[in-house]
Amino acid sequence: MKIKEIYCKSVLSKSGIYGVDYALNPYTGCGHGCIYCYAIFMRRFTNHEERWGEFVDIKINAPTILSKEIKKFQRGSILISSVTDAYQPLERKYEITRKCLNVLSKYDFPVTFLTKSDLILRDLDLIDEMNSEVGFTFTTIDENIRKIFEPKASPIEKRFNALENIENKYIFFGPILPLFSDSEEKIREAFTKFEEKNVKYVYIDKMNLYPNVWKRIKEFLDHKTVIEYQKIKNSEEYPILLKKRISDILKDFNFEYKIGW
Repeated sequence: MKIKEIYCKSVLSKSGIYGVDYALNPYTGCGHGCIYCYAIFMRRFTNHEERWGEFVDIKINAPTILSKEIKKFQRGSILISSVTDAYQPLERKYEITRKCLNVLSKYDFPVTFLTKSDLILRDLDLIDEMNSEVGFTFTTIDENIRKIFEPKASPIEKRFNALENIENKYIFFGPILPLFSDSEEKIREAFTKFEEKNVKYVYIDKMNLYPNVWKRIKEFLDHKTVIEYQKIKNSEEYPILLKKRISDILKDFNFEYKIGW
């Protein structure tokens, strides 16, 4: 992993994500190494020769820049983070995210977190005082599968344990992994676990095999699985059938949800 300290010119950017006004990304790149990562497109905005997942740029002046920028922005919702994980392993040392929260805590901007790391518990002293909600990403609840697709992210059980300590919480269940977490049995098992943790809202999304994502996935999965993924990638029926499967299962659960396709 190549780690580089950089100075950014801006840290708070307007967001194109529905329901989100601004995005705040304390890092470029991510040490979690998720093989399906959609943020791989960010590599072209860096000078890195390393593959995505093998470098992290640390925006060491992000809190200072944020303290200046936020005064100029109209009040709106902020997502932390849209193209990185603000609580990836390096945050434990650098505390860039925590320093940014110290700035945000002085303003009444609604803040949404999305992470795969239980490190977020460290900052509950600040988060609980903010107008905030905390989301955890799950693509599977099978730890063995997690190790393949999200090798350096927090274990599944640690994420569930963290949820128990958070009041205003939601789950992002996605991307649902074809062949690994998309069966009726696996989906029902995941939803049961989510409901046990008193999660009120679940956002659900399928795997989107964008060209760069597809190229990366092929490097990590075995030949037989790649062939099956190719069939799913080319199938018009798969997302329709998956959506129906999920909708049918959801009838047995009480949490609110949104299916993202």
